Amino acid sequence: MIIDCHGHYTTAPPALETWRNQQIAGLSDPSASPLRADPKISDDELRESVEPNQLRLMDERGIDMTIFSPRASFMAHHVGDFSTSAEWAAICNELCFRVSRLYPERFAPAAMLPQSPGTDPATCVPELTRCVEEYGAVALNLNPDPSGGHWTAPPLTDRSWYPLYEKMTEYDVPAMVHVSTSVNPAFHTTGAHYLNADTTAFMQLVQGDLFTDFPTLRLVIPHGGGAVPYHWGRFRGLATALGKPPLEEHVLDNVFFDTCVYHQPGSDLLFDVVPTRNILFASEMIGAVRDIDPRTGHHFDDTRRYTEAAGLSPEGLADIQEHNARSVYPRLDALLKRQGR
Repeated sequence: MIIDCHGHYTTAPPALETWRNQQIAGLSDPSASPLRADPKISDDELRESVEPNQLRLMDERGIDMTIFSPRASFMAHHVGDFSTSAEWAAICNELCFRVSRLYPERFAPAAMLPQSPGTDPATCVPELTRCVEEYGAVALNLNPDPSGGHWTAPPLTDRSWYPLYEKMTEYDVPAMVHVSTSVNPAFHTTGAHYLNADTTAFMQLVQGDLFTDFPTLRLVIPHGGGAVPYHWGRFRGLATALGKPPLEEHVLDNVFFDTCVYHQPGSDLLFDVVPTRNILFASEMIGAVRDIDPRTGHHFDDTRRYTEAAGLSPEGLADIQEHNARSVYPRLDALLKRQGR
């Protein structure tokens, strides 16, 4: 079985974006604000949005299950206030749940949180609770920078995040540390902000002692960890300089990386540097990089090709493509077992 731990609903029906645009317009003109029930999207529209897109590619690439969350760039936590984000998150999470209900053997839902700059992260706990208990969410996306590229939030090791971590450990759900749109012109959203955030989040975890307080907390850093594998020696050296234990002891029981690296040399580096047990298969298909690589004739985001060409042992390949995800996402493992898989 192949499990893709990083999927976003990037092909949602147009009515979703229309509603969002109306919501944003309503911030300056309340008379333009839409109603919560306005985005009337049928099951047929949901099917039409995924069958020729994510499902088609999953079938072509042999991917059995995708952890499916709202579109990352659409989270846009910097827009409006907490109530804005809460309403938007609720609508987006419901759509991902509905897709997973239509295709229960292909998609498992993950939750977007209603984060907002300067707002206590504890305000996100009710939506997390709802998504796990009512929608069966197996994970969540955690934005370390709700400001949209200005980095006004405290580091992930700050105690203000602890209410979220407490609820995550109670439910035994991991978080993918994933930023959203950058409104800072110095940082391109997908080419800079995403990768900067991956690297920054890892360094925050190296600097702190979060996992002393939360030994069972699990965080997935996407996009192959940003610059982390490439500069592994730097991070090892910094951990030593900071008086921290080796990375294997300090963070690698709790931090994992996905395979959203879109060329063979980069993928090979990831597999060579990071322990196999800390790597989860992912593609983020129909995401930031959608084109065909003219050098290979295949889509950049067809990451299965890179994984299977990396010379891994059969056991290592199976761990990356399936077993590690089952371990990091125990609610997904339970779901698959209920399905007889």
